[in-house]
Formats: sequence, structure tokens, C-alpha cells
Amino acid sequence: MKNIRRTLAGLSALAVSLSITACSSTTEESPAGTTASEAVATAETTTAATVEINTETVREEEQAAVDSAASKLRDIELENKEIKWLCHWDLNPDTTGKSMPIPLNLFQTKYGGSIKWYPTTWNTRYSDLSTYVLGGEGIDFFQRDNESLPKGIVSGMFEPIDEYIDIDSELYDNVRSGMEYYNFGGKHYAFVNSVKADGACIYSIQTIEEHGFDDPWELYQEGNWNWDTFEQMLIEYCDPDAEQYGLDGWWSEQPLYLSAGTPAISAGPDGMQVNLTDPNLEKAQNFMYDLYTKGLVFDKSLFDWSIQVQNMGEGKELFFIGGTYQLQSDPSTWECQIPPEDVRWVPVPGPKDGDTYYAASASGYCLCKGASNPLGVALYVECELVAGSDEETRAQNEQKQRDDFQWTDIVIEQAREIDKVAAEHPVIEMAGGISSDLTNLLTYADTEGLKASMHGTDWPSTRDSLNDTVIMLVDEFNEQLNTAINS
Repeated sequence: MKNIRRTLAGLSALAVSLSITACSSTTEESPAGTTASEAVATAETTTAATVEINTETVREEEQAAVDSAASKLRDIELENKEIKWLCHWDLNPDTTGKSMPIPLNLFQTKYGGSIKWYPTTWNTRYSDLSTYVLGGEGIDFFQRDNESLPKGIVSGMFEPIDEYIDIDSELYDNVRSGMEYYNFGGKHYAFVNSVKADGACIYSIQTIEEHGFDDPWELYQEGNWNWDTFEQMLIEYCDPDAEQYGLDGWWSEQPLYLSAGTPAISAGPDGMQVNLTDPNLEKAQNFMYDLYTKGLVFDKSLFDWSIQVQNMGEGKELFFIGGTYQLQSDPSTWECQIPPEDVRWVPVPGPKDGDTYYAASASGYCLCKGASNPLGVALYVECELVAGSDEETRAQNEQKQRDDFQWTDIVIEQAREIDKVAAEHPVIEMAGGISSDLTNLLTYADTEGLKASMHGTDWPSTRDSLNDTVIMLVDEFNEQLNTAINS
């Protein structure tokens, strides 16, 4: 019956057709073996060159929108116009022809500001940060990622930001809830520039149509996109003998278990708290185990333990859950290799019989200890906030998405909705921001901890083996955090 349906669907799709970061391309890592001082020298040369090249690509209508949006920013004369950015990717334009980011244009237009990039790599970013902070380099800001807070407070790497912002101003209306995730002891430790989805379900509309499935986007709009419809679609599609694989991706597990609303570790009034025995988390983990036992999860062991999402462009995989940055580059770099006109994405589904939540990322920055220009960072972040909320600059940014990423109007609409619902119903996992020991237990290994259910280990076994140790580690950390905040 399945084969008959596929044949009919294929004939129908043929008739219709006869009658259509890893990371952003701005993500760059320093060459292996590059020292921190050598990387700075490289950054100075690269940044100057790329800004000069790309400022010429600013359209007249874009500059008009920037000039208008600048009136919403604070009127301050910034004495020190340079802010120092340590990261494995550059906030300045790159050399691939991508136009100048609107927030940077605003920062230059309003304050005459500039960003000096200090390159690092993903693996060495924290050791480099420590070297710079202890050496008094005056690095100003650092990407807020899953490992930065709150342990960066305990290690003495980050400072509170409250002195440099007015969190009650309307500039922060859209991100205030996200900033409260990083409120420890009444002090805010993260400049949040947006609250967005930490994962999206990517698919090819051509594959969906060829197999006669309902479009997940339309199911979502109807209120029928949930674990049940997601799983049923995978059941009908998966056929390894025909090279038809189900759910692929490195980070599928976290957005799925967070869709039930409960992270393993969250921030509470008395410090970080452990939620491993929460029934919502158990329900989500049991769903993930069900996907595995039914053979709906791509078996990486058959391919040297690597994802094969390029299969999506050939119609050999149905879904790929990944960060929204996956499509924020030239289509030739997309791992999924779906043609731009066929690519689609939709929010990660949640349980049918309960409220739906979305794995969220409060993206932004941490203020480094000993920062040389903390006010400059605050003003730059406010440029990002204005660029994201002003209608004219948002329209210009969406045009950039068409120009730089070849996004279609439907993909832009979907991206907007994916981030909107994540900001309205966010769940943020805090397990990575406590200690390396806790990270190794819960989130680091590809097939263990919080990921184990989708790789063949039932949740009660995982939970019972971890719970006591996790509670002990979190209690120890809470004592250190309390000391650091009040010292």
C-alpha cells in the first residue's frame, strides 16, 4: 500500500512539475596553531579590508532606513569609538561579497563606532579569553553561548551590565524576558539582542510533494503540527532499503525534548535547579526513545558517525533539525543542499496533548572583565535591537536575506514565525553553563546524557544513573555562584 501511494504521489508531483554556524559564512576560525597575538594581527588586516570593500554595497534606500532608525538610539558622544570583539567569527562584513550588516551601519552612522575583531577558534575561545582578561588586553565583549553563563561569573571572566543600560526602556521590550534568564543575584550578565529559536525543522517541499504528504508548514498553520503528525510522516517515509532516511542532524535532541517545556537545568530563585525527574521532561524523552525504536532516526554509525544531510537535496532524507543559522549563507554552502526554491522550515513540533514550547536562544554577548569600552558595547547592542524592531530596517534586512541567502518570500515568512513563537514560548537549557563535569554528563556526548533516548537508552535508566551526581554538582556550583555574586 505504501509503494502504491508513493507511485501515485510521484506521478502527481511529476504532473505539477511539468506545468517550479557549523555556522554562517561569516564564521571563520583561526588557522591551527595560530597564537592569540598573531590572530589579532590577522584580524586588524582582515577587518579593515572587508569594511572598505563592503561599505560600497550599501544601497541608497538602506542608508535612508538606517538614518531614520538612528533617531531611536541614545544621543551620546562616544569618546572611545572602538569596541573589541573576541569570537570565532567576525561581526564585520566578510570577503564573500555579503553587504554590511545593518547594526554595524547604524553603529558607524550614529556613533562613528567600529569593531576590532580578535579571532579565536571554537575550541580555544575560553582559554584565549582567559589569556586576554588576565593580560589586561581590554577585550570588551564575547559571544553568549551555552557555556558562558553562569560559570563565567564564577571564573571571573564576565561582569554585570546594569550600569550601562536602562533595561526598562522600550529598546529592551522584546528581549527583557530573555535577559532575565541571565539575572543572577539581581544583576544582569548578558546583553541580549534577540530571543530566537534554537532549532528549526528543515525540509524540502519537493520531497514532501513527491510522497503525497501534507506540507508541515500548512499543518503548523492549521494547528496540526505536533509529535504525532511528525512521527507519522517519518513512519510513512522511512525505507533504508530505498535510501530513504528519517531525522538527521547533530542537535535534533535538545529542541525535541525542550518542546515539552522543561529543561534539565534551569535558573531558580535560590540558584540553579535540577529537573531530571520532571514528568514533562520524561514525556519528551520517551517520545525520542520511541523515534529510535521505530527506526526513524538516521543511523550515523552506518556513515562513520557523521550526518548526511546533503541527502536532502536528493530526496533521500525527510527532516533535519538544526539552528536557523543553517540557511544564513550562500546556498552553495548549505549542508542540506536543497535548492533555494525548494527549501522550507517550520518550528520544531511539540506534544499534541499539551502546551507547545520552543527551544530558544537568547543570543547576544557577555561583558568581559576589565572591558575597555563597556558603554560602546551597550550602544552597539542597542543598534542591533533597533535594527531588529524598526520596520524600515527590518524590511531592508529581509531584502538582504533575499540577496545574500537567496531566501524566497515563504522562507522569510517561516523564519519570522519560527523566531516569533520561540520568543513567546521560550525554553532555555542551562546545563551547559555550569561546569565541564556537568556538561560531560548531560550534553557533551553525542549518544549519552540528554541525547541517550534517541540513541537506544531508555530515559528511566539514564535519569536514575545521573540524578544524584547532577544534584551534587549543581549544589556545589550554587555555593560558588553565590560567593562570586556577593564578593
